[in-house]
Amino acid sequence: MKTHNQKIGYWGESIAADYLQKKGYNFVDRNIRTPYGEIDLILRLNGVTIFVEVKTRTSTRYGYPEEAITPEKEDHMLASAGHYAEEHEIDSWRIDAVSVIGKPAGAEPKITHFEDIL
Repeated sequence: MKTHNQKIGYWGESIAADYLQKKGYNFVDRNIRTPYGEIDLILRLNGVTIFVEVKTRTSTRYGYPEEAITPEKEDHMLASAGHYAEEHEIDSWRIDAVSVIGKPAGAEPKITHFEDIL
């Protein structure tokens, strides 16, 4: 059974995927495990593969979602993306982040997309 945080995280990933697809990104995959960590979303746009880290919070009481991307998390993101790109022979790629603030049954979530963060 999923915990509350896992449910919120999954919801945020779904919101982020829908948001990016509406902006023209093509969905490739979700929740890919590598030896270095998990990649939340993988999409493509104009021949570039985009690895997306999604951070979701129900409020900003404890800070903004993107503030949870620590230097250690950045290292894992870079290693995971590099591993996936090498395995799939991808030459053109980048890492983005999407911040989602809201609740599944609440008002429209606030979404912020940060491109090419690393």
